[in-house]
Amino acid sequence: MSTVNPPPLWQPDPQRIAQAQITKFQAWAAEHHGAPAEGGYAALHRWSVEELDTFWKAVAEWFDVRFATPCTRVLGDRSMPGAQWFQGATLNYAEHALRAAADRADEPALLHVDETHEPRPVTWSELRRQVGSLAAELRALGVRPGDRVSGYLPNIPQAVVALLATAAVGAVWTSCAPDFGARSVLDRFQQVEPVVLFAVDGYRYGGKEHDRRDIVAELRRELPPLRAVVHIPLLGTDAPEGALNWADLTSADVDPVFEQVPFEHPLWVLYSSGTTGLPKAIVQSQGGILVEHLKQLGLHCDLGPRDRFFWYTSTGWMMWNFLVSGLLTGTTIVLYDGSPGYPGTGAQWRVAERTGTTLFGTSAAYVMACRKAGVHPSRDFDLSRVQCVATTGSPLPPDGFRWLHDEVRDDLWIASVSGGTDVCSCFAGAVPTLPVHVGELQAPCLGTDLQSWDPSGAPLVDEVGELVVTNPMPSMPIYFWNDPDGSRYRDSYFTMYPGVWRHGDWITLTSRGSVIIHGRSDSTLNRQGVRMGSADIYEAVERLPEIKESLVIGVEQPDGGYWMPLFVHLAPGAVLDDALLDRIKRTIREQLSPRHVPDEVIEVPGIPHTLTGKRIEVPVKRLLQGTPLDKAVNPGSVDNLDLLRFYEDLARKRA
Repeated sequence: MSTVNPPPLWQPDPQRIAQAQITKFQAWAAEHHGAPAEGGYAALHRWSVEELDTFWKAVAEWFDVRFATPCTRVLGDRSMPGAQWFQGATLNYAEHALRAAADRADEPALLHVDETHEPRPVTWSELRRQVGSLAAELRALGVRPGDRVSGYLPNIPQAVVALLATAAVGAVWTSCAPDFGARSVLDRFQQVEPVVLFAVDGYRYGGKEHDRRDIVAELRRELPPLRAVVHIPLLGTDAPEGALNWADLTSADVDPVFEQVPFEHPLWVLYSSGTTGLPKAIVQSQGGILVEHLKQLGLHCDLGPRDRFFWYTSTGWMMWNFLVSGLLTGTTIVLYDGSPGYPGTGAQWRVAERTGTTLFGTSAAYVMACRKAGVHPSRDFDLSRVQCVATTGSPLPPDGFRWLHDEVRDDLWIASVSGGTDVCSCFAGAVPTLPVHVGELQAPCLGTDLQSWDPSGAPLVDEVGELVVTNPMPSMPIYFWNDPDGSRYRDSYFTMYPGVWRHGDWITLTSRGSVIIHGRSDSTLNRQGVRMGSADIYEAVERLPEIKESLVIGVEQPDGGYWMPLFVHLAPGAVLDDALLDRIKRTIREQLSPRHVPDEVIEVPGIPHTLTGKRIEVPVKRLLQGTPLDKAVNPGSVDNLDLLRFYEDLARKRA
């Protein structure tokens, strides 16, 4: 890989660097904790991983984390898994999320937007009051620290109130979006046995109403530990028999009582996509999430009380939890409940305009869809307040960087970020004081010793390797639910390199300190010893206007051969003729590698995704290797099961 340094796409000006929270933090940490005063971000990052316990102590002090009981030691046993953080400390996540109510009672904490695109505010004082009322009602229902409370809810204020009230009580939150079917929800909730379920009667999406009362009834039948179901009438229906009314539980004027829990006390359960079995139930701690999200949102995203933070997400994706944590920095968060592309592809830009968003987070797929659809954000919307556009979900292709630069603003901070549900945070991404290079994440995050390793565990620079993290992060799972000996947890991250977190992504760490993500390493394309991530192929092929979306799979054959088909979902009106076939193959040959020209290009009716919108590669590979559909994929984890039957039929015909 070339190490020639092209000029950056964007460079923060000196004033922006001086005003960034991370700059002020570095100066303060140099004075109080021995951090380097010179050398900029690279020096600060080096210190943050070499002096890990001092760094996290500094983060807690800088953000004035309120410990009801102070810790005896910031980092005890630092082995992975099992690192022990802030031993002896007690605190409460919800208390910190509501702190801004003291100074900014009448300002909006939440801006709720639906498909009318009309923002409706919930003030800090009103949010705090509702959380206080609901927390008292949860306690009256017998909910105690450690009990699980679940939500079958869209991205609405009630979901935020329910999460914060759950955390205030010391109970454990878990949620699914209402577009998940009953089986998908039960695959998740049955593992953790919630005692309370908050549920809507339905939701609105794409201009239509979707009634979910039958599914809620099924959840009630299939979750016997439930003591209470709380009805949220989003579509205006009456509460079913035996259910409680949301309005009745949130009407009292009560100050929240915050249970002070140990730092490692569980805060919430998130779930892996579960494409090949039951989703992993990932448990993260109150304290670990608190300090990790303060670092990520306050330093890396540079968020504060003057900001408005919008990320397009659903309650079934970790980015919703990350969005809610914007409250920790006193930021107004924007909750958009609706289709990302209704009434037109530019819908998310309109939400950003209407809410005065300063940090707009979305998916790489949305950016590329806007590019293909000819959306012109800066021409059609007033985006003068947007300082940063951040993307995740998949790597943002170079054309996506250029499009944002050209179509939004040439002084726009573009933050492609990468992390995972597993840590509910980022390993690499936004740094407000560093330049942005096309196709690259700015840098590894503070406190994260991110490296690229070869199969023997040797670090690589300017070469593709496995994404590993060699030191513990506070938001790493404290455990998986129903994994008493920790074997499933260890098998998920620590088998290839014992004691080191292997995430399952291919990355390059460049010699200038930036990061390139190449896609999942467990669906790597390995042709004659040359490895390539699938994301590189998608980025090249999907530049062609005829290709709406693509899926590439490398299949090891029983006879030792290797079959690499490229599946293409064509744009309306496009035809997979010889001319298009030739252009697809020439594009891959010239831009990537002659060895990675696909053996076949096959038109498909659609590309299957997980419920959180990620392309399904490994289950398709298993289908093509002859694994039956019911063994290759968990049906409840897929957005359109019928699409997978196409690949199953193809495998049968080839066999």
